[in-house]
Amino acid sequence: MSADDLTPGPAAPRHAVVVGGGLAGITAALRLAESGLRVTLLEGRPRLGGLAFSFKRGDLTVDNGQHVYLRCCTAYRWFLDRVGGAHLAPLQDRLDVPVLDVAHPSGPRLGRLRRTALPVPLHLAASLATYAHLSLAERASVGRAALALKRLDPADPALDGIDFATWLTRQGQSRRAVEALWDLIGVATLNAVAPHASMGLAAMVFKTALLSDPSAADIGWAHVPLGDLHDTRARAALDAAGVRTELRTKVSAVLPGGRGRWSVDVPGDRLEADTVVLAVPQREAHDLLPHGALDDPGRLLDIGTAPILNVHVLYDRTVLRRPFFAALGSPVQWVFDRTDASGYTDGQYLALSQSAAGDEIDEPVSVLRERYLPELERLLPAARGAKVRDFFVTRERTATFAPAPGVGRLRPGARTNAPGLHLAGAWTATGWPATMEGAVRSGFTAAGAALTALGRPHVHPLEEAA
Repeated sequence: MSADDLTPGPAAPRHAVVVGGGLAGITAALRLAESGLRVTLLEGRPRLGGLAFSFKRGDLTVDNGQHVYLRCCTAYRWFLDRVGGAHLAPLQDRLDVPVLDVAHPSGPRLGRLRRTALPVPLHLAASLATYAHLSLAERASVGRAALALKRLDPADPALDGIDFATWLTRQGQSRRAVEALWDLIGVATLNAVAPHASMGLAAMVFKTALLSDPSAADIGWAHVPLGDLHDTRARAALDAAGVRTELRTKVSAVLPGGRGRWSVDVPGDRLEADTVVLAVPQREAHDLLPHGALDDPGRLLDIGTAPILNVHVLYDRTVLRRPFFAALGSPVQWVFDRTDASGYTDGQYLALSQSAAGDEIDEPVSVLRERYLPELERLLPAARGAKVRDFFVTRERTATFAPAPGVGRLRPGARTNAPGLHLAGAWTATGWPATMEGAVRSGFTAAGAALTALGRPHVHPLEEAA
């Protein structure tokens, strides 16, 4: 035996197991692998992407729902860059939202919310001054409320305890102003109407998007199926980073092992890990957490969920000449042209995104068809003579966590009481509502907490990009 045989070799890399292949889990896995850990990502579904995914319907590629992001969503933009997909989900040059009111007494009226290059808050002044859906007095009142909003700290726990509608009433906002502006934006970003939304989360959305930087609210969306970004390209990025990805692999237990390690049970196997990130929905996390990992694990079950309904309509011709619009005076909320992204070639494919859809989420397709096709004809005159080639719906009954007042105190951080076990997901304490941005940020935080606990130096990705 030589002296070389007695010399210890290099230590095996630490092993991290990430449970859940949504945006939070993918992000955590990438960050851990980039820091030199051996990473295994486990996902129960046959694909990655969580609740932002695509599926096939005949020759059509369908997104389960319309997802957008804003220029201020720096974490999700990092994700797009990291998977090589930023060019496939471009941002507007400048915020421009057409808003069509079909219930106006003098007939359908188009208004626009758009910005200039002026500094905050002057960047929206011209748009607000000419916004057709509010009176002159209402526009002035909205301006005063915006200035009051700018002075708030969204992290103030007192704001989490009241609802957005109460605050708007205190600021003298009319019912029409709430409908035509505050809820128009708030329902789409929070997945709740003002009476059911935490003022803390509402303040965070409006301050960040509209009152932080002139370009913050510029809108971006995928011009390809979401699966191309969140599954195909994400899987390629994970493979390149050396992450072992196992699909159709449902985790049944996460158990403390000896010497500070963890055991993760999957069908027919047990994985040993130095650190574990649970990047699954709150109820699933609750069921997997070992005893004592959180002081009050029941709080996870108190975090409610909120549904989103998506209505998909295929016409035999073009009926909409713009990429999207929002509607007032109609059950229709937001309408997007998904023709090119879906591969549809026989006309135009419109997707209606209906947030806060608790009253409709279980309605039969026949009822929804009778409700929404006439509404589209009211909004789009060109649809009145068009043939509907297909009409279907996708339902996400637990699309987001419910942003109700008081939810802030229920959302846990990334660290648990169990060393080496960390939480990720848009429902954790990111400060953001349930968005793609919040999911990616949670992945950053969980990976950072895991690396810190392992003594691995690291820099937050958004600081790296600064």
